[in-house]
Amino acid sequence: MSKLVTIYGGSGFVGRYIARRMAKAGWRVRVAVRRPNEALFVRTYGVVGQVEPILCNIRDDASVRAAMQGADAAVNCVGILTESGKNGFDAVQSEGAERVARIAAEEGVARLVQISAIGADMDAESDYARTKAEGEAGVLRHMPQAVILRPSIIFGPEDAFFNRFAGMTRISPAIPLVGAKTRFQPVYVDDVAQAAEAAVTGRAAPGIYELGGPDVDSFKGLMQRMLKIVNRKRLVLGMPMWMGRLMAFSFDMLQAVTFGLFSNTMLTRDQVKNLSRDNVVAEDAKGFADLGIEPTAITAVLPEYLWRFRPSGQYDAIKDSARNLRRG
Repeated sequence: MSKLVTIYGGSGFVGRYIARRMAKAGWRVRVAVRRPNEALFVRTYGVVGQVEPILCNIRDDASVRAAMQGADAAVNCVGILTESGKNGFDAVQSEGAERVARIAAEEGVARLVQISAIGADMDAESDYARTKAEGEAGVLRHMPQAVILRPSIIFGPEDAFFNRFAGMTRISPAIPLVGAKTRFQPVYVDDVAQAAEAAVTGRAAPGIYELGGPDVDSFKGLMQRMLKIVNRKRLVLGMPMWMGRLMAFSFDMLQAVTFGLFSNTMLTRDQVKNLSRDNVVAEDAKGFADLGIEPTAITAVLPEYLWRFRPSGQYDAIKDSARNLRRG
């Protein structure tokens, strides 16, 4: 019988790529999510019955254990960028990650992969970065042979980074940025999935790997690259950090006074803290080279999914050619 891997958060942005890769590798895949009815699309990644979504809440022991039953390996992709209700940073990224590792150890699971993030730091001002580090510590406490992957900002067709700002260009003459000089090292989502596959199948040695693509650029520089791809001219405005903190405070307070009716998906105070630090691979860190993976450049992928934000969408290049012909 083929081996079984449980992927917590397996229908999310990163998780679905890992699920697809593991199914192609011949593994049975259990996708543990809070809303399995919204994750039925993962079944198409394999043959009938090979990939199945099941109900799981990472904040609940019994739920996590039920999803782990009989698994040979587990991957935890669950993470949040903003807090909402009971799904706070501590509950999800610190306690949740440790819960998965503790139960994996109790159930005799051979391998565990934790998806963390570059910038994870116990002493960070940001709750996001602090709880990522606490989650890593909890994982290693129970599963010292685990593989921890720390990607930089992840890009791909479903990303919430380039898609978000490209969408802004349709309605706004300017793109305001907090932390415009902060450097990022964008990593392609399927490269992260390939790293996770290597860890699950035992081809990666235990330890922490920082994952970044071949391109390192500032936040502003990445937006200028994006504008060239979507063929739009927009002003990229770098905002001072004090202004970003003021805006984020206003949005956070609005969410608080409306008891969550207004969900702050624009800019939080915690995100401003993160944007004050570079998000690139450390010089002495293990990375893609140690996994035998050649990372993908952003220029090889972004045009494949950002074309829809061009003024004429898929016909943009054709219209440019037609204008050139008329001039001729």
